[in-house]
Amino acid sequence: LKTQYQNAGNISARINLHAMYSVNRQGWFKWIYEQGNIASHTEVLELGCGDGRLWVDNIDSVMSQNIKPHITVSDISEGMVNDARRNITEVYEKCVKNPENMVNSNNIFEYDVADCQNMSYNDASYDCVIANHVLFYCEDIDKACQEIVRVLKPGGVFVCATYGSRHMQEISQLVKEFDKRIVLAADNLYDKFGLEGGGELLDGYFERISMRRYDDYLLVDKADPLVEYILSCHGNQNQYLLDRYSDFKTFIQKKLRRPFVITKDAGMFLCMKDLNMV
Repeated sequence: LKTQYQNAGNISARINLHAMYSVNRQGWFKWIYEQGNIASHTEVLELGCGDGRLWVDNIDSVMSQNIKPHITVSDISEGMVNDARRNITEVYEKCVKNPENMVNSNNIFEYDVADCQNMSYNDASYDCVIANHVLFYCEDIDKACQEIVRVLKPGGVFVCATYGSRHMQEISQLVKEFDKRIVLAADNLYDKFGLEGGGELLDGYFERISMRRYDDYLLVDKADPLVEYILSCHGNQNQYLLDRYSDFKTFIQKKLRRPFVITKDAGMFLCMKDLNMV
């Protein structure tokens, strides 16, 4: 994972496939922002920021808030944080119509290298914590939940996104058809924390837990973005594909003579910290 996430290159390849071919035109990050009611919060912590796409896609909403929020954008990878800072700053500067009235983006966004299992933030310092496809990477999910509860204010909201067992299943089947030795993920992350069992793990730490599913699928008709997605995965695919790249790309192109349908099985848990919990 340290190699996988030294910077945002791999995660951006995966996000781009969804951005290009998702049938739901609202887009995942706008849906997260809306369904999590993130605009209603002024002290926000994002864990596992990746390339910063949550804020890139919602910068207009952030800037339209009457009371400008303070957003801490964090990741365990310094490379990810640097990529997120660059992407958010770039879109922020484009968003501001009158440079003379520009509020320094550092007054809104703060960037930090942080491990969600051991955070240095003060108790009860955020009214919203966001973890988008993060908890299943944690060595100790219980420890991460304890830390998230600690930094949330009483009544604060935890927006926690993950996916289910059917997510992107056609891609795994596709690469196995090319070479049955290929495994795109050594572990099924949804078994560790997914839509099917995640609520039970959260139940001991939060109240008013609800789950919302994102209605979407991919309809892919170009080989390059799909190949880039596959090469970016966590598994052993590069061991078997890099020396046979041309053959694999030709195989994918033949499969895409008709648009290729890929299941998406993703959603979020919305949780609240007990109002009476200090």
